[in-house]
Amino acid sequence: RPAVGWESMSDLSSASQLIADVVSKYDAELVELRRDLHAHPELSWAETRTTGLVAERLERAGWRVRQLATTGCVADLGPDDGPVVALRADMDALPVSDVSGEPWASTVPGVAHACGHDVHTVALLGAALALAELHERGELPGRVRVLFQPAEEVMPGGARQLIAQDALEGVTRIFALHCEPAVDVGRIGMRAGSLTSAADKLEVHLEGTGGHTSRPHLTGDLTFALAKVTTELPAVLSRRLDPRAGVSVVWGVLRAGSAVNVIPGAGMVGGTVRILDAEAWAQCEPIVREAVLDIVRPYGVTARVDYLQGVPPVANDPGCNAIVAAAVRSVNGSAGPTPVPQSLGGEDFGWYTAQVPGAMFRLGTRTPGGPTYDLHQGNLRVDERAIGLGARVLAGSAVGALVTDV
Repeated sequence: RPAVGWESMSDLSSASQLIADVVSKYDAELVELRRDLHAHPELSWAETRTTGLVAERLERAGWRVRQLATTGCVADLGPDDGPVVALRADMDALPVSDVSGEPWASTVPGVAHACGHDVHTVALLGAALALAELHERGELPGRVRVLFQPAEEVMPGGARQLIAQDALEGVTRIFALHCEPAVDVGRIGMRAGSLTSAADKLEVHLEGTGGHTSRPHLTGDLTFALAKVTTELPAVLSRRLDPRAGVSVVWGVLRAGSAVNVIPGAGMVGGTVRILDAEAWAQCEPIVREAVLDIVRPYGVTARVDYLQGVPPVANDPGCNAIVAAAVRSVNGSAGPTPVPQSLGGEDFGWYTAQVPGAMFRLGTRTPGGPTYDLHQGNLRVDERAIGLGARVLAGSAVGALVTDV
């Protein structure tokens, strides 16, 4: 046990003030680093520069850093035994052009931090610096692990790689944040239960004999069959899965043919399957495969279904949610958490919460009175005052979880 006598969550208030003071000391450094990362974004599995910057700063602060087999790093602080509380941030950018107009806009053509992962990274680093100072003073009540994760933006996500490399070994609770441009800066959004949905990638490839449009009865009318898959598969799933599961099939790609009087011999349709409920998600893939074959059977074509199970829902644990809420109140006083709805977006933090209790919260990034931007768009702007708040809530959640588990 540390020198300070931690007895309960009520001790969090004094620690929160110290955390706030430390984070404030690093505000300028964190903003500068965020702008640097924003100007030099790296795609999934290529976050080499980002990993190097983070690892070097953690080592200077006294963290025990372990580089991963791919990109990203894991670092520990505190005693070698006892419960471990983990904090996670994702680091990758998107293949999107930056049109934000900021002075620190992306210098990499066609790549941008359009989902706020640069903010996630520096907020976690700020939390790590604050926790390091608590540790130096003998006021950290246990062991903390920080996970700087690559490749959240590609299915099934980098989280599974970190889990395979023992990132969750000994972990009793895990916490993370995500930028929320629909919530004002200074506010934290929270939700009990599932925060996001499951998200899978689906492609249906059809092949047939092809032929002239004047003789569809002598061919496999592939284009017609493809249209039936496009319209009927969502309808089938709405009847085969519990409608309360919120199943959503949305197509993003449809390809077949090049001439109006030719029935093509091949075509495909691709999109995503999103499901709010984890139980329905587990049932979905075999139903999709069966339904596609049934739909195309009358049309004389063959089907190949490529189904990639992406990520499960992020399921916020009630106890972990309570710890985050306490950290928010200790930082924001009367401005406690604001409720947010469940999102149909996918987030590979769900792989962690499927293994250990955890919680993700929404970090408000909208300037009050300003425009509401959307994630995954090249014009995304964030109010950088969110960085310090995110760091304080992450660090406070870690301390609160350690106090709870001691």
